[in-house]
Amino acid sequence: MHPLARLDHQHVWHPFTQMREWLRRAPILIESGKGAILRDIDGREYLDANSSIWTNLHGHQHPMLNRAVRRQLDRIAHSSALGLASGPAARLAARLVSAARPPALPRRLPTRPERELSRVFFSDDGSTAIEVALKLAYEFVRRTRGIRLPKFLSMGGAYHGDTVGAVSVGHIDLFHRAYRGLLFKSDQLMAPYCYRCPFNRAAPDRQDARGYRRCGWECVQQTEKLFERRKRAEPYAALVVEPSIQGAAGMIPQPDGWLKRIADLARHHGTLLIADEVMTAFGRVTAGKISATGRRLRSAAPPPLFACQSEGVTPDFLCVAKGLTGGYLPMAATLTNDDVFGAFLGEYEEFKTFFHGHSYTGNPLGASCALASLDVLESNSSLRARQMLHQAMQDDLQSLWNLPQVGDIRQVGLVAGIELVRNWRTRAPFAMHERVGHRVCEAMARRGVLTRPVGNVIVVMPTYATTRAQMRRIVEVLGEAIDSTLS
Repeated sequence: MHPLARLDHQHVWHPFTQMREWLRRAPILIESGKGAILRDIDGREYLDANSSIWTNLHGHQHPMLNRAVRRQLDRIAHSSALGLASGPAARLAARLVSAARPPALPRRLPTRPERELSRVFFSDDGSTAIEVALKLAYEFVRRTRGIRLPKFLSMGGAYHGDTVGAVSVGHIDLFHRAYRGLLFKSDQLMAPYCYRCPFNRAAPDRQDARGYRRCGWECVQQTEKLFERRKRAEPYAALVVEPSIQGAAGMIPQPDGWLKRIADLARHHGTLLIADEVMTAFGRVTAGKISATGRRLRSAAPPPLFACQSEGVTPDFLCVAKGLTGGYLPMAATLTNDDVFGAFLGEYEEFKTFFHGHSYTGNPLGASCALASLDVLESNSSLRARQMLHQAMQDDLQSLWNLPQVGDIRQVGLVAGIELVRNWRTRAPFAMHERVGHRVCEAMARRGVLTRPVGNVIVVMPTYATTRAQMRRIVEVLGEAIDSTLS
């Protein structure tokens, strides 16, 4: 075992990892990367098929991002945002507000005036971005709407991070049950999991379940009943959703129109909307967006950077992290509107200040990197690359339908989840103790492709630098790993 691997075994505690199992084998020790390729300490190469846990946008060692970081290092790496301002943070806030403005919408989508996002609170990661939104929403409805005990609503299977507030609006027992004594209670609405929806009357087919579902939007009706029941008490303070697709729940995508319906329900019942775009932002799910019927939506305008914009939804809080700096540095932001901002304005002695902060809030190094990432995202070359990669993913993933253990293939933009089952005709799941997803990913790693599963769902989330040939190789290796592991 390499000396650095031994040090890891002796001292490092890895996240979401059963360490007894980890200590049984030498880890893959990554030393460098370029584009979509990672290299370990022994010189072996791997394709990065999950964008280094969903963070990397443009590939490793992107020259524009490298230059931006080096230029800022020549000025200053960090200065406090408590009592001081910085140019990179101010410019980044303005760019994020501009990118979050509602795009011109097709006439088929009903629109209503909503308050634009105009204020940005910086923090460190996705959990803290959600924590900021929850605290702001909590205090805003207490101050302006007289709600004494604000309560939150989120989706079944939700995961919004690991801080106490973020865990409180999560609904994955495996992650959250142990901390129940620390948490405040939140209600959950029915997630639109078309593949396993009890209201979907369609028999299993060899296509994305959103495309052949037969239902009457019962998931939306169930949510409407939740809001109606809440009328007898105080309205919900806020509804927390991951727009377009739920990540840690198992890459569960929403059919077109679901988000708009749910957002309208929340507005009607006086409930704020928190959009968790920690995974979905910055073009990740809007490149060549597929409709529920499988047709690509074409427009002369470039696709929006945020998932909620695809359905004309402007949330009260927009939380971003992961890809904000292109995957280079930890940084997050919570965007909100002037109504919320105004509720915290007052004289010093009124103590209306938002008493929350982070040591690295608005870090100039991270902000400079994020500005460069936005420049790359808005370039014609990046737009073309994302459209090409989306089409390559869509084409290549079709080959996996030939495997009887593939039950559903769910692609939204440049995110795909492949759900593995005992047999596609029955949808019978594998038991968790069989570690099917982990075993398939281990077989992929031996063949030079790295990704992580979510239970029995294999995640494919390539960097935007992935070439068509590399995309084809990722899917080929996935098919070989499924076949060799489960046949």
